Amino acid sequence: MGTTSAPETDGAVETRGIEPVPDHERQGRVRELFPTWVAANISVLLLTMGAALVVTNGLNFWQVLLVAVIAATVAFGMVGVLSVSGKWGGAPGALLSRAAFGVRGNYFPGAILWVARFGWETINAVTGAYAVLTVLNLLFGVKSNNVLVVVTLLAFVACTFLVSGLGRKALNVCNKYSTYLFGLFSIMVLVYLVATMDWHAVFAKKAGTTAMVIAGIGTIAAGGISWVPTGPDFTRYLPHSASGRKIVGTTVSGAALVLVPMVLMGGVLAVSEPTLAAGNTDPMSFLGGALPIWLAVPYLITALVGMVLINSLSMYSAGFTAQTMGVKLPRALAVSINAAISLVGGLFMMLVAKDFIGQFITFLTLLAVSFSAWIGVYGVDMARRRRMAVRYDADSLMNTGRGSRYWYTGGFCWQAMTAWAVALAAGLCFTKVQWFTGPLATTWVGKNGLGWAATILIAAVIFAVLPAPRETDPATGRPAAAPQPAPVG
Repeated sequence: MGTTSAPETDGAVETRGIEPVPDHERQGRVRELFPTWVAANISVLLLTMGAALVVTNGLNFWQVLLVAVIAATVAFGMVGVLSVSGKWGGAPGALLSRAAFGVRGNYFPGAILWVARFGWETINAVTGAYAVLTVLNLLFGVKSNNVLVVVTLLAFVACTFLVSGLGRKALNVCNKYSTYLFGLFSIMVLVYLVATMDWHAVFAKKAGTTAMVIAGIGTIAAGGISWVPTGPDFTRYLPHSASGRKIVGTTVSGAALVLVPMVLMGGVLAVSEPTLAAGNTDPMSFLGGALPIWLAVPYLITALVGMVLINSLSMYSAGFTAQTMGVKLPRALAVSINAAISLVGGLFMMLVAKDFIGQFITFLTLLAVSFSAWIGVYGVDMARRRRMAVRYDADSLMNTGRGSRYWYTGGFCWQAMTAWAVALAAGLCFTKVQWFTGPLATTWVGKNGLGWAATILIAAVIFAVLPAPRETDPATGRPAAAPQPAPVG
């Protein structure tokens, strides 16, 4: 080792913000992504969603399994593919997005992604608080009250904030050991179910309709789709030589390892406990009746750790989004904005709002559509950069003025903005939720819950057929000449 100053990643607390990681600090390994995406799916809500496939969608065992496998492959396949851009540019997805939308245009999709992230963190915070309340009830008979709700929610958000503020290295360590713990107790739950479930009743259930299978895929995939814009955040420390195929494979396998059995377990539990997906205000209390206390308590505690990590991963990326949106704070402090909002939103959901599951499904549906418009544009931009062998320019990514290659026209890439806006509007037209029904929600696409897929396709097609944007020459302020080829891997 030399005597030069240590990279910012060597400390226990990561101090690097949105600025691209220089090549000499790219010491990450693709295998580190595996526990990251395992931890990102350690959510007991997957049990509830799996149960909804049986109770609401009317699917049988084999259809639930099919839905879980396809949803994990499609959603986290997109996460993996777009994560490759992280090793190209060494920067978070929110920053790399400037290259596609322009330094000013990026504020518009960035704002929606940021707001959606607030919602996701609020949902997880509420779920975590409910898990704590359920454990207290099972162990000590302590019943929930408003004071306890406030205390448990505050404790959960505080833990999330502390872990996310530490950064990538701390998250990697936490993810590794939580994966082991949750895997152990998940196996115990599986063994218990195998030994005690009425499997004749499980396999005797009639199959649901194809439409309900397709709709179920969209519902389960929505959670994974929400991770797509943040995928590059966890690959930016990988060297340029890292295999793109391994990134995709590791991402999908890590997510599927948890998502598929969790959804399937929820479907199985729904046969004996139909109230699992019946719109309970508390989505966690069912475990006390579905599992014996000696198994429910440690399983909930390990799942609680997992939910802290899910929110920590989300807040970690949200800090980058905040900085990209112009918040002049270090990443760790930028995370505090999300923590405060998730606390306020969580208190509203737990003390005022009702029908947690219904709100959750509504949120997932809107989340998938809002993220999908960005995915379509970003994916085409990535494809063009790969075809032309053009990497991202680190200085221009950080430059928000006319001297940036990504200034385009007045700071906007009109082609990307047009594709994004039209696709987002179209996606909402195909959407039906509790309090909103789009004018195209009764079409085949709308009825089958494929608004998110249509949104991606519309955004990608429009952006692809419009004239390819020309980056700006920083010296002249005019469209730049064709860039020199540079391998992107």
